[in-house]
Amino acid sequence: MSPVSMNWMLPQVLASWAAMAAGAWLGWLGGRAMGAASAGAALGAMGAMGLAMAVDGLRARRLMSWLRGGTDAEAPRIGGLWGEIAYRVERSQRQRDQALVNEQRRLSGFLSAIEASPNGVLLLDEGDHISWCNALAADHLGLNPQRDRGQPITNLVRSPAFVAHLQGGHWLEPVALGLPGREGSLLVSVRGHGDGQKLLVTQDVTERQRGDAMRRDLVANVSHEIRSPLTVLSGFIETMQTLALSEAERGRMLLLMQQQSERMQGLVADLLVLAKLEGGPRPPIDRWVPLADLMQQVADDAVQISGGRHRVELAGGEALALAGSQAELVSAVTNLATNAVRYTPDGGHIRLSWSLRPDGQASIEVLDTGIGIAREHLPRLTERFYRVDSSRSRETGGTGLGLAIVKHVVQRHGGVLEVDSVLGDGSCFRLVLPPSRVRREPVDCAVA
Repeated sequence: MSPVSMNWMLPQVLASWAAMAAGAWLGWLGGRAMGAASAGAALGAMGAMGLAMAVDGLRARRLMSWLRGGTDAEAPRIGGLWGEIAYRVERSQRQRDQALVNEQRRLSGFLSAIEASPNGVLLLDEGDHISWCNALAADHLGLNPQRDRGQPITNLVRSPAFVAHLQGGHWLEPVALGLPGREGSLLVSVRGHGDGQKLLVTQDVTERQRGDAMRRDLVANVSHEIRSPLTVLSGFIETMQTLALSEAERGRMLLLMQQQSERMQGLVADLLVLAKLEGGPRPPIDRWVPLADLMQQVADDAVQISGGRHRVELAGGEALALAGSQAELVSAVTNLATNAVRYTPDGGHIRLSWSLRPDGQASIEVLDTGIGIAREHLPRLTERFYRVDSSRSRETGGTGLGLAIVKHVVQRHGGVLEVDSVLGDGSCFRLVLPPSRVRREPVDCAVA
């Protein structure tokens, strides 16, 4: 017997004995006066026992009233056996309530973790009715998490491939679906658990497939771009090995071989630049590059590339500095200036300038009087290896990656690339950088 049981039993027994003794003594006193002391003592003891039983019955009634009330209120403090029962029931109830609170807290944390998952999660009962789903799964499958709960999933997601996969029972591989109401691809994995219940995991693979397609296109484009100069080099080498050539013919072939080699080197260099831009850290926001010095450097390079065939003008602007990577910014503006030289006929005009817009943005412009670009080509100019005129681009040494590099650089600096062009009337390429990366220099460093 436990010490707790002894705590209530001993006082209960002692109180009963005391009541019987008091009743017997009172009965003995009354019976002696009437000449029946023994009978009085017995009746007194029985009366005391009856009174004790009545009190015990009242305590039991209070306990039963508390139990019928749902045990939400505090247990009655009645002592004795019934008090012990009330105490133990109340303690058990409180422990159960606390366990329920703890389970609800754990369930809430579990559901919050699922909500934060990068994948959609949906639970089905044994009849394929929706028991629960997170917001991402609802978005992937076009569901309403509250309204559609309890509905058969096959009534809401009616893709034949999905229905056949769900009901087929062979779930080793996911099934591919389209995103409802928009372009994209979705993978849905099904796993069984419990007694006929199912777990669905949805994953949006649109970006992954787009990246895979871009990588395939890149490999195909690079292979195509490198194959041509390699074919030329291989042909020239074979010719030089098998034919007797004059010095002039030999010199011409060597010149062409050098051009093709330089073309491949330029292609590899541009690919390395793109890889570095895509995988490198963002440009610093506390390293300031004087814009006038940068533009002067680009203008000098453009004059050298032109070789006197064009009029290159550097138009001064405000004394500004840009926060970012000097090497990246020089590369972007140099690419624009080099394209202007390549696609502007001899005698044309190329103008480099910069300005501060009223909203605090900096604008860097490269304007030319070249051949221009037709409107339908403008949206695709920054695609890798996209060329408006492939033959002319190769003749001038272009790799088809220059504007892709420019776009990456300006986006890494939080800006945009703007293009204005009219076929036959020249082009204007403009780098627009945000106010957070622009400041006025304390001294005038503009070039007139």
